[in-house]
Amino acid sequence: MIPKKARPESITEYIHAAPKEAQKKLREMRACIRTSAPGAKESLKWGMPAFSYRRILVAFAAHKHRIGFYPTPSAVRAFRNDLSKFATAKGSIQLPLEKPLPRPLIRKIIAFRVRKSVQEDRKWRT
Repeated sequence: MIPKKARPESITEYIHAAPKEAQKKLREMRACIRTSAPGAKESLKWGMPAFSYRRILVAFAAHKHRIGFYPTPSAVRAFRNDLSKFATAKGSIQLPLEKPLPRPLIRKIIAFRVRKSVQEDRKWRT
């Protein structure tokens, strides 16, 4: 987690304030999302990096031993078979720091979220 006293105002500041061991993965995650959703707007939502296109697509956060990836409950449900190797909750995926990011899966999830934001997603308005 980012220390409470450090209130980043951009994703770059968030990454710099994150624990050293998480910074590389955070930069990789950001680059993967930027590539998968080139028109998405970057911001901080709930103190976490987030990307929006019409609605919030995804958010992510640094934790002590993992990156939390928050693509909404519908995305976690849609990819539950692909996510069987990861710890998940209703709307989140835990990506361990010691393992490579599953970039192809992240790209598929982002594409799903972009489609949903254009078609029907009524939650997570920006």
